[in-house]
Amino acid sequence: MIVILGPTSSGKSALGVRLAKKFNGEIISADSRQVYKGLDLSSGKITKKEMGGIKHYCIDAVTPKTHYTVVQFKKQTARALTEIQAKGKTPFVVGGTAFYIKALTETPTIPEVPANWALRRALEKKSADALFLMLKKLDPRRARTIEQKNKRRLIRAIEIIKTTGKPVPLLKSDFRNYGSRTSILFLGIKIDRKMLEKKITKRLDERLRRGMIQEIKKLHTQGVSWKRLDELGLEPRWVARFLQNKISKTDMRKLLLRDIFRFVKHQYTWWKKEERIHWIRSQKEAETLVKKFI
Repeated sequence: MIVILGPTSSGKSALGVRLAKKFNGEIISADSRQVYKGLDLSSGKITKKEMGGIKHYCIDAVTPKTHYTVVQFKKQTARALTEIQAKGKTPFVVGGTAFYIKALTETPTIPEVPANWALRRALEKKSADALFLMLKKLDPRRARTIEQKNKRRLIRAIEIIKTTGKPVPLLKSDFRNYGSRTSILFLGIKIDRKMLEKKITKRLDERLRRGMIQEIKKLHTQGVSWKRLDELGLEPRWVARFLQNKISKTDMRKLLLRDIFRFVKHQYTWWKKEERIHWIRSQKEAETLVKKFI
């Protein structure tokens, strides 16, 4: 299994497609928002044209009204890996959601903890900052990979600890299809920070121009609540607040850029701790590593 990771706008999706074409592969998306139907521009979802005929899994899996969990991701990924292997093809996992990648490559089991509605109602009254501090005390390792402003994920992480009495286990991989940590190749896209910020800004403006605000408005008219949109990530959150006249369009863009840059910093914090990552600057470097690996 080959994992391609990198911050938003780093070009990991395009690299994944090129490598999959060259090495007879198919792609599993490890993005916690691209699983949602209708969340296209706002999640930076790869288009059919950009897929270039390469099959992608774990995209458009559920509606935004549904809460998609890491347990569901692992189950869907297991089915995808079985299908890819049956075809004799190479599985590429491409994405930037650290918890998904960690769950797939390090954790053999994620506890299937039922919802504790009384606890959830109590936690809902707290701010995201308060929830994050609570999680940090209960499970510092999970706190390092979670989106700090996402109340739904913070509440779920706390719920698991409160119910089981222990954090989600972070054990060495015994992933059945691959057997050992050495059978996973990690490729990380290295890009100059200033250049990345320019790409992020350009990409955000392009998505706004192409109708990202209208996309979020449409989801709300289809029954996705403002509260749910707030849970679905940075773009839905700030666009929803603009649509509710809570902030101006100018402030929406500024706040989005601020939080995206913060999120990139958060991503790098986790990746720096992962010694298995081979950092690359070109497709040629990636191809050399993949050839040696397979």
